[in-house]
Amino acid sequence: MDYGILIPCYIDAWHEVKAAEEAGFTHAWFADSQLIYSDVWATMALAAQNTSTIKLGTLVGIPSNRLAPVTAAAAATINKIAPGRVIVGLGTGYTGRNTMGLPALTMNQFAEYAAQVKGLLAGEDVLFREGQRERWIRLIHSKSNSGRDEFFNIEDPIPVMLAANGPRGQKIVGEISDGWITTSRSATGVPQGLPRINESATAAGNSFDHAGGYGTKPYVTVLTPACVLRDGETFESERVIRNVGPALIPGVHAMWEGAYGPGSNLGMANPDLAGMYDQYIREYGDRKSPPTPDDRRYLDVHEGHYVYLKEGEEQFVSSEVMASTLTGTGEQINKKLDELEAVGVNNVAMAAVTRQAASELIADFSEQVIQKR
Repeated sequence: MDYGILIPCYIDAWHEVKAAEEAGFTHAWFADSQLIYSDVWATMALAAQNTSTIKLGTLVGIPSNRLAPVTAAAAATINKIAPGRVIVGLGTGYTGRNTMGLPALTMNQFAEYAAQVKGLLAGEDVLFREGQRERWIRLIHSKSNSGRDEFFNIEDPIPVMLAANGPRGQKIVGEISDGWITTSRSATGVPQGLPRINESATAAGNSFDHAGGYGTKPYVTVLTPACVLRDGETFESERVIRNVGPALIPGVHAMWEGAYGPGSNLGMANPDLAGMYDQYIREYGDRKSPPTPDDRRYLDVHEGHYVYLKEGEEQFVSSEVMASTLTGTGEQINKKLDELEAVGVNNVAMAAVTRQAASELIADFSEQVIQKR
């Protein structure tokens, strides 16, 4: 099992990434949401410069926010600093699009973008579309294409991993990707999803070894909130809610978006909970000076997203959902890791919502879990 920490992309997160590397973490993942966090590639570049072994990946990059050649160039640039340590994780878009009032991409758009990025990082010529125009593109000044190596490194492989949970998305994972990214809420579906992905991969001739040599199955990463309980703590403890709650509330945000907002089409539906949250967010916005206009409610919804709980938002953090995360005593977490490993999970990407939460998670997880496995 590999151990990763998801950093909410503050620009000097390299301090925590370096600490994670020293504590035995194998991966650092970086959330990409341009209206919420520091720029993902700038944050990763600093982490690359200040570490030597830990792998660095986007979790996840949002296709429509950058052209495919821009994403490929960014990854290949950081791969110059951290050869063989860069991973491109891609998704259809949550807050990276919802904070602009836009829905997630269609599966067809997602597949085309992922294939373009993967092809560019393999040194291939890729057909790029803009409206009705189609043009061939490549990373021109790479060693494999021009003999020059001062700009990009695509000789050390850069895996492309895709986040998808539905049948269509899993089919695309099999056809294109080097790895599969899912969430703790969907982790119970890993045993059902892997055969579908492997069948698709076989049909497409994808052996999952294009970049990284992961063998006959995709490298599976599960994103999960996490907190190691200290003596006397429970799911209801203040520190636990502060460190885990902000990573759970985005699910409620998505339910609100699906029912009331202009954005989400993530398929997360709970009409009763969405209705309760709508009442909450209206009261929240109406207390502001000036009050939030109706056409900007979604901006209030995503305030604090994956960073902190807005006043009163803790009412939507349930112990039931908390129990589905990697939160518990060291012994309980070790048991959960054994269960995840048994169904084919290779990497747990544990979400840290703040610098303090990251520091606590790194220290506690290293002592109570990594050193005991």
